Amino acid sequence: MLKQLTLLSLLCCFLSVQSQDQPEFCEQLQAIKALVKKEHFKPKPIDDSLSVGVYKLFLAQLDDKKRFFIQKDIDVFEKDRLQLDDYIANNDCAFIDEYSEILVKRIENAKQIIHGFSKSKFDYSGKDTLRFAPDAAYTYLDDNTETINYWSKRIRYNILFELIEQDSIIENLSANFKKEEKEIKPKIIQKELCKLEELQNKNGGLSQFVKEAFLNAYVAFHDPNSTFFNATDKTTYVNSLSNDQLSFGIITNKNDKGNIVIAHITPGSPAFINGDFETNDIIKSLQANDIILETYCVSNDDIVAFINDENNTTITFKIKKQNGTLKDIELTKTKTKIEDNTVTGYLLKDKANIGYISINNFYSDFESPNGLGVANDVAKELYKLQKENIDALILDLRFNGGGSMKEAADLSGMFINRGPLSILKYGNGDTFTIKDTNRGSLFMKPIVILINNFSASASEFFAAAMQDYNRAIVVGSTSHGKASAQVILPLDEDSQLGFSKLTVEKFYRITGQSHQSVGVIPDIQLPNLYDNFKTEERFSSFALDNDSIEPTLKYIKLKALPLKALETKNRIRVGSNLAFDAVKSLNTLIIDNYFELKTEYPLTLQNVYKNMNAYHSQWELFSDSINNNTSTLVVSNTSSTIEVLSYNNEQKEVNEAFLKTIQNDIYISEAHYILLDLLNLNITD
Repeated sequence: MLKQLTLLSLLCCFLSVQSQDQPEFCEQLQAIKALVKKEHFKPKPIDDSLSVGVYKLFLAQLDDKKRFFIQKDIDVFEKDRLQLDDYIANNDCAFIDEYSEILVKRIENAKQIIHGFSKSKFDYSGKDTLRFAPDAAYTYLDDNTETINYWSKRIRYNILFELIEQDSIIENLSANFKKEEKEIKPKIIQKELCKLEELQNKNGGLSQFVKEAFLNAYVAFHDPNSTFFNATDKTTYVNSLSNDQLSFGIITNKNDKGNIVIAHITPGSPAFINGDFETNDIIKSLQANDIILETYCVSNDDIVAFINDENNTTITFKIKKQNGTLKDIELTKTKTKIEDNTVTGYLLKDKANIGYISINNFYSDFESPNGLGVANDVAKELYKLQKENIDALILDLRFNGGGSMKEAADLSGMFINRGPLSILKYGNGDTFTIKDTNRGSLFMKPIVILINNFSASASEFFAAAMQDYNRAIVVGSTSHGKASAQVILPLDEDSQLGFSKLTVEKFYRITGQSHQSVGVIPDIQLPNLYDNFKTEERFSSFALDNDSIEPTLKYIKLKALPLKALETKNRIRVGSNLAFDAVKSLNTLIIDNYFELKTEYPLTLQNVYKNMNAYHSQWELFSDSINNNTSTLVVSNTSSTIEVLSYNNEQKEVNEAFLKTIQNDIYISEAHYILLDLLNLNITD
C-alpha cells in the first residue's frame, strides 16, 4: 500500500509540473506551426491527413519497439488519430498530458516487473518459445500478462546470450550453467533497469521528452529531414558541421559495466593541457551553473548533451581514476579543432602514383559567411599531393552525410573550368543556378569518387556535378537520395522556445533531373555490405517526391569516359575477388538474421547456442575473408605530413592505423585499379 501511495504522489507531482509547463509547449507548437507554414519548401495543410501522419510518427518516437504501451493504451490514444489537427488549430495542448502520464506508468510498471524477477527462478526448459520477426510485424502487447512474459523472455534470452558470449563451448556452458546463470542474472537485470532509468532520467525529464517527440513528429510529417531542436540539440548539430568548436576535448562512451568513461582526449584541448584526464577514467558527475548531473543510469547521449550545452562553458568533472581515487577537475571550453572534420592526403603507390583523400563531412566555419572549411582543406592537401607528382586522385565520400552546400560548390569548382553546378528550387517555385565562376581548375588528372548508401546531400551534390561533367568516375553503391537543403531557424525572436531545422529548398542536377529519393547511381557499382538495408531516403516516411525541372544554363561536358571498358575490367576483377564475394555473403547473412528474420524455437540454452553459433561461425568466415584481403598497395604520407608527424608521437600511432586501414580497404584498392585501367587506356588512345 505504501508503494502505491508513493507512486501516486509521484504521479500527482509529475502532472502538476506538466500543467505548469504546458503553456510553453503550446507556444512552441503554435510557433513551429507558423514557421513551417511560412518557411518550409512544401508545407502541408493542417487536416485529417496531417493528424494521421503525426499520430503515427509520434507513437513511433515514444515507443519504437512497442514494448511499453499495451493495446488498452492504444485504444485510449486512438481518439486522437483524427483530432490532432483540431487540437493544433485550436491551440488545445491538454492532450499531451495523457501520453506522458501513461508512458510514465508503463515504464515504472516495466521496472517493477523486472525487479520482481530478482526473487523468482527462471525456466529454461523450453516451455516458452522465442519468436523473432521483422520490425514491421511487431504489434502492441495485449495486456500486463503479455508484458510480464515479454520482459521475462527478453531477460532470459539476454542471460543466455551473455553466457554464450563468455564461453563458446557448449559442454562447459551446460556443466556450469546453474552457477554461471546465478552470477550473471542480477547483472543482466540491473542492466535492463538501468536502460529504463536512462529514459526516466533523460535531460529535461520524460514530460519534456514526450513534448519534444510531438514537435518532432509534427515537423517530420512534412519531410524526414526537418526536425525540432532544443538549444543543446542545435549546438550539437552545428558543432558536428564545424571545423572547430568550443570544446573540452573529451569524447565519452558507456562501457559494459554501465559507467560513463573517457574514450578519447583531443590533443591540444583543455582536457589534454590539464593533464589530469586519462582515457578510461570514469566520470561520476558533471556540475555546471549549480546543476549537477550524476552519471549513474544516464545515457551517453545525455552526457554529450550536457557537455555540449552552450550555457555550460565551465564544468567540474568528478573523475574516478584507475587506482580508485576521486578528483574534481574544473575545465573551461576553448576553440578546439575537430579531428573527424579534417582531411589528410595519402599516397597509393603501385604501378602509378595516386592520391587519396577521405572527406568525412562538408564542414565549414558557420560563424562567417566567407569562412574556410573542407574545400580549403582539400585544396591544401591536393597541393601537397601534387608536389609528389600524383597521376590521379581518389576522393572518398563514403558515409559522408553532407553539410555545407557552399563547401560542396567550392569543392566542385576546384575540378571544372567554370559553369553551372546545381539548380536550387524554392518553395514559391523560383529557381537559382549555383555556378562556378572561377576560370581554371586546381587538378585536371583522372578522379574516382567513392560513394555508398550513406553518402548524402552535399556529397551527392558534388558527386552528381562531377558525374554530369564527365569529370570523375563515380564508384560504389547508389547514394542516400537526399536532394534537399535545410536551415536552422529560431521559433521566436530570443530563441527561448527552441529551433527547427527546416527543409527550405530542393536542388537539382544541371541536367534538370533530381536524385531525390533515387540517389546518385555510380558509373561502376561494387557489392556493398549495406545493400537492401533500406536506409535510403526513399524508405523514410513522408520523403519528398522525385521530380525534374527545365535546366536554366547550358554546360559543356568533358570528353566521355570509357566506362564500358572500365566496367568490363572491373567485373572480371570483382568476380574473382574472394573479399567481394564475402561482402555479398555477409550482406545476405545480416539481412536474413536481422532485417527479415522470421523464426521461432523453444527457449533453451542449447537452442539459443545453436542459433548464435551458426550466425557467428558464418560471420567469422566471411569477415575473415574481408579482413585477410591482401593488397599490393604501398600507402604512405606526403613529405609535408611526415614532417608534421615527426613532432607528435601520439599522432604517429594514429597515422599508422590509418595507413593500414587504407591499405586493406577493398574499395580503395578497386578504385585504385580502376584508375590504373583508365591511365592505361588514356596512354594507348
